[in-house]
Amino acid sequence: MTRAIGIIPARMASSRLPGKPMVSIVGIPMVGHVYFRSKMSRALDEVYIATCDKDIYDYAYSIGATGIMTANTHERATDRSAEAMEKIETMTGEKADIIVMIQGDEPLLAPQMIDEVIAPLRDDPEVMVANLMSPLKNQKEHEDPNEVKVVVDKNGFALYFSREPIPSTKKGGKDIPMMRQLCIIPFRRDFLLTFNNLPPTPLEIIESIDMLRLLEHGYKVKIVPTESDTYSVDTPEDLVKVEQLMKNDSLLTQYS
Repeated sequence: MTRAIGIIPARMASSRLPGKPMVSIVGIPMVGHVYFRSKMSRALDEVYIATCDKDIYDYAYSIGATGIMTANTHERATDRSAEAMEKIETMTGEKADIIVMIQGDEPLLAPQMIDEVIAPLRDDPEVMVANLMSPLKNQKEHEDPNEVKVVVDKNGFALYFSREPIPSTKKGGKDIPMMRQLCIIPFRRDFLLTFNNLPPTPLEIIESIDMLRLLEHGYKVKIVPTESDTYSVDTPEDLVKVEQLMKNDSLLTQYS
């Protein structure tokens, strides 16, 4: 039986929104929303919060979550997730088959999104990593550098990720697919370690998008479309928008 665990990497240091994981949204810290919603996924055996900050670790304990303390030197969520994974395995005596990295700034995520993105790894042993994508709603979102855009081939594998508007709309019609990456990323256990051992690549650095490291090294990233809608929180403006949406969110009543 395939064992899958979710890891939420979270840290207080954020240039655009300091203390982001602990920012309150309708009375609950953002990382709490992510944890409670991730726990609703039928595909995960357990969910952990990985952090280098005692405030987040103590909060995890207060809500019954298992916090994993990690080094404060990690610059990337994948590095923090890998360290947490190894500590979890030592703690539980079990190795996971699939590690789902769930970004802590997605407080509106729906549990079915996790179920959807894990499916290709369960169904196809050749798939090492997957990403979700969902439609962008308008040209403004398509041009927003905080939204990571993705284009795929005919078999559903990523061709490229960018913070710029891809594909270009300058010569196209009204039906150009405008898709964004959602940061719920399942890795096969050993492939997460492989990823972290790969040297960073030029396009990854230019775009500031981790998945480009895999494409530049010749690996494939399976892209899974979803109709579920979510918004990440990168700025104070995002926070205001998400808090308004959260007030009418049906999942909130299941854990608030």
